[in-house]
Amino acid sequence: MTSADVRLANEAWEALFRAQATLSLGFERDGNWGDLLPREYGVLYALSSAAEGMRMSELCDDVLLTQAGISRLVARLERRGLVARHDDPDDARAYRIQMTTAGVAVQRRLGRSHARQVATAMTRALDREQLQTLRDLSRALVAGAAAGPHSFATQEGRR
Repeated sequence: MTSADVRLANEAWEALFRAQATLSLGFERDGNWGDLLPREYGVLYALSSAAEGMRMSELCDDVLLTQAGISRLVARLERRGLVARHDDPDDARAYRIQMTTAGVAVQRRLGRSHARQVATAMTRALDREQLQTLRDLSRALVAGAAAGPHSFATQEGRR
């Protein structure tokens, strides 16, 4: 890998990071979250596609929080009646988190508003073809990261 490749990769990362951080701050500041925090909505969103619920470890991976952070957040949502814990049928030591009927209603209501906010922000600067390219590139980055740390070590060894 040449120094120009390293520089370009770092410039691309910095641009991607700043774009995501800028959009996220705008969503937090200008979003219609009701009485939820954006991270709480993120948990409801993750659960919205999990009919059987999710284990805490799965939620951590999905919403990018630590075990302690997700535990406190789920406890708050549970106290508010938006999620419930159920025994995991596959592991007697574990439990799954599922949205309640109230949680589904809140997620759908806030989700419609958030989806419009995201669409407005994304289409302000990108056309349909650019959005498809961004989606595909982002998915490729996630897939590459899932390949594991050995991919970084292999590239480091080639320098």
